[in-house]
This record gives sequence, C-alpha cells and structure tokens, in this order.
Amino acid sequence: MIEDNTQNSAPKSLVQNIAGKIDAFFGMIIGSIQEFILEIGSITLFGFQSIRLLFAKPYRYGEVLKHMEFIGNQSVGIIALTSVFTGLALSFQVYLGFKLVNAVDLVGPTVALGISRELGPVLTGLIVAARAGGAMAARLGTMRVNEQMDALDVMGVNTKQYLIAPRIIAAVVCMPMLTALFDFMAMFGSWFLCTKLVGLDHAVFMSKIRDTVEVHHINEGLLKSAIFGLMFAVVCTYKGFNTSGGAKGVGEATNRGVVMSMVSIIIIDYFLMNFIRIYYLITGVSR
Repeated sequence: MIEDNTQNSAPKSLVQNIAGKIDAFFGMIIGSIQEFILEIGSITLFGFQSIRLLFAKPYRYGEVLKHMEFIGNQSVGIIALTSVFTGLALSFQVYLGFKLVNAVDLVGPTVALGISRELGPVLTGLIVAARAGGAMAARLGTMRVNEQMDALDVMGVNTKQYLIAPRIIAAVVCMPMLTALFDFMAMFGSWFLCTKLVGLDHAVFMSKIRDTVEVHHINEGLLKSAIFGLMFAVVCTYKGFNTSGGAKGVGEATNRGVVMSMVSIIIIDYFLMNFIRIYYLITGVSR
C-alpha cells in the first residue's frame, strides 16, 4: 500500500508542477499587458499635460525655436543623404520589376506615391527619432539623475513647461518640413536614376507623376509625419523625465525611448493608413 501511494503521488506532483508553470507563464503575459497599458496611459497623460502648459505664462517660445533648430536644422544633412539613396535604391528595384512586364513608364508615379505616402514620413520619423529623440531622452535623463530638475522645481520653474513642452511642439512643427525635404530629395534621386542612368524619357517620367500624384497624397504623408513627431517626442521626453538609477538608468531610458518610438511609428503607420483609407471612402476622394 505504501508503494501504491508513492506511485500515485508522483504523477500528481508532476501535473501540479506543469500547471503551476503554465499559470506563471500566463500570469507573466497578463502582467506585461497590464504594465504596457498603464505605461501608455501615463505617457498620454504626460504629453497632454506638457502641451497644455506651453500656452500658459510665462511663454517659452524661445525654447521652442531653440529645439526646432536642433531637431530640424541639424537633421537636414542626414535626411538629405538618406533620402537620395532611398530614391535611387527604390527606383532601381521598381524599374527591374516593371521591366519584366514592359511597364517602365510607371516607375516614376509608383515611386512618387510610395515615398510621399509611406516611405517619406516613416523613414523620416525613424531617423529623427533615433537622432533627436535619443538626445532628448539622454539630456533629460542626465538632468534628472544630476538633480538639476529638482533645482528647477525649488526655484519655482515648471519643469514640464520649460523642458518638455517646447521639445514636443518643435518636433511636431519640424517633422512635416523634414518629410517634405525627404520627399523632394528622394524624387530627385529617382529622377536621376531613371533619366540619367537607365535611359527613361524625362518628359514621360514627369508627366506620369503629374497625372498620378495629387496634393492630398503629399498631405497624407505630412500629416503622418506630424503625428510621428508628436509620438517620438512624447515617448522620449517621458522616458528621460522619469529616469532613475544614475548613468546606467540614463542609458536604459535612452534605449527604451528610442526603441519604443521606432516600433510605435511603424505600428501606428498601419492604423493611420487604414483611417485615411476609410476617410477617403467616406468623402469619395480617389486614392
């Protein structure tokens, strides 16, 4: 009888152990989802409070201009360089595909639509989020761990109004302009490859683009870019503002801010694309 009880208890303990591991696994997933939802709510509230403070006295418009110079002017070079080679690479791949079906005249409008509506705002958002967003998180995180923000609080300065709101507004304003530069330089690269390297007719290339691309296609990309600028600025400033743990915490906050911003841009782009498509269907605008 003692041996039978021992043999029966062994399978029961194994089943209980497996069940415990399954419960712990799903508990970890549920906990991660809850933590993610709470963080999204905190980031949204943080951004709303910061933007609202921009319109309260004392006004910080000088800070907005300073951060516009950092986010906008200092990003022109890298945006111009990457956009030209994006246009070159994308045009060549589209040309190779359309050459198989003898439709090379459609390379220009295809590239123009892809860049103005999708690649322009998305790649601009990723580049600026990595360059300016990471700098935002690192600088704010350093100020937090060095207690400079505490000193501002002691002096009666609203840190969100002084440090956060100008950065967010500057990102929202600069991103459409940088996206417009990306679109222009990418199309220049496309034109150069198509007309100078592979021998397509210049007049046909330009006329096909004029017949296909409309103003609302460009506006679609500019609207997306403004939203992307708002997203990465709020996320990176939030991470930097809430940094803790010294120099290691600054690095971790910067890394999390940049990664979360870039992933969010790609995910939100899909939903924006569908929202805009639904809007076009409701209003009867041709895509």
